[in-house]
Amino acid sequence: MDRTSVLTARDRTTTPRLDADRDLLAALQRQDPAAPEVLVARYADRAYRLAVGITRNSADAEEAVSDALWSVVRKIDTFRGDSAFGSWIYRIVANAAYQKIRRQKRRSDEIPLDDVLPVFDEDGRHVAESPDWSNDVNDPAVQGRLRQELQESVDALPPHYHAVFVLHDVEGLALTDVASSLGITLPTAKTRAHRARLFLRKRLSAFMEDAALAMVS
Repeated sequence: MDRTSVLTARDRTTTPRLDADRDLLAALQRQDPAAPEVLVARYADRAYRLAVGITRNSADAEEAVSDALWSVVRKIDTFRGDSAFGSWIYRIVANAAYQKIRRQKRRSDEIPLDDVLPVFDEDGRHVAESPDWSNDVNDPAVQGRLRQELQESVDALPPHYHAVFVLHDVEGLALTDVASSLGITLPTAKTRAHRARLFLRKRLSAFMEDAALAMVS
């Protein structure tokens, strides 16, 4: 997926994924020997993207994913269908990843409003207008650096916001499913998704301003 498109991604239906997971769920429930391999093939990469955003450590993320997917196999009889099967898997992955970081130094769980909102002067006007990127983003010299900056900005999101962003904007889960997966309320999921996008937009705006200055200098 082109990461430059994730900022404008919208809610997408989860019906196709649910249909695809129905056979996998049935195979796991009847303890088909091949089912765990299908589970890993289908969800390992997605689960890793979620876990590494929370743990910020590839080894911890890999271990969390391994533990989580094994838990899915072992605890498949506890799945009651109250949420989408994929949401249930992501919840187990997120819990495993959060367990990894609880032993680490506490990180900030919130994005301060000052980090995402525009600056206003004493008269209530924007100090700086939002730049028009329409011409610059078509420059091949800028596109590669923009993709790298976007990836670095996504990686800089605090773990809770990164988890929401990956599930909603990258994996395409509806916010109701994101909330269910992470064990948070829908308003909290909406707030984190909104602030994550504002955070990325501010970072990319600063990048594009610097790129524009470099091109004219």
